[in-house]
Amino acid sequence: MAHIISTKRLHLSELDDGDVAFIHQLFNDPDCIRFIGDRGLHTLDDALGYLKDKLIHSYRTHGYGLYKVTRQYDPQPLGICGLVKRDADNPPDIGFAFLPAYRNGGYCTEASQAIMQWAADQQISPVILAYTNPDNLASIRVLEKIGLHKQAITTLPGQDFESLILSTELPEKTN
Repeated sequence: MAHIISTKRLHLSELDDGDVAFIHQLFNDPDCIRFIGDRGLHTLDDALGYLKDKLIHSYRTHGYGLYKVTRQYDPQPLGICGLVKRDADNPPDIGFAFLPAYRNGGYCTEASQAIMQWAADQQISPVILAYTNPDNLASIRVLEKIGLHKQAITTLPGQDFESLILSTELPEKTN
């Protein structure tokens, strides 16, 4: 694992091939499908392909991606949180998804705050975006708590549903 972020309660680390069952479970959660979309991860082989070709590939291509979130001393994955680079023209966006048992415990907010601080420290981009389903009030609350502001509603390329765009400018790093 090349990158690790720690908070008071959480540990964020790169996903690897051993996380295939977790990714399969997470992306087949009905709320994940409803709010993020069906990624077609119907089998463990589908999940492994997505894990390798999308999630792990992002670390090598962009230097960041979505990270596995665990509690400090418990290897059980709670969810994922990190930055996604969708295309060359737009800033990265923060994304997250947590298993149902770990929602409403502050884990998503804590992990997202850590990602935003890390992005500012690493000078990843002066602007961070977020895209979410306009009906996903829980995600919107987290995004607003960590400093993002509603901008517009649009339909992203390749999607057949609307997304709310939020954004924030990160503070410049001071030495």
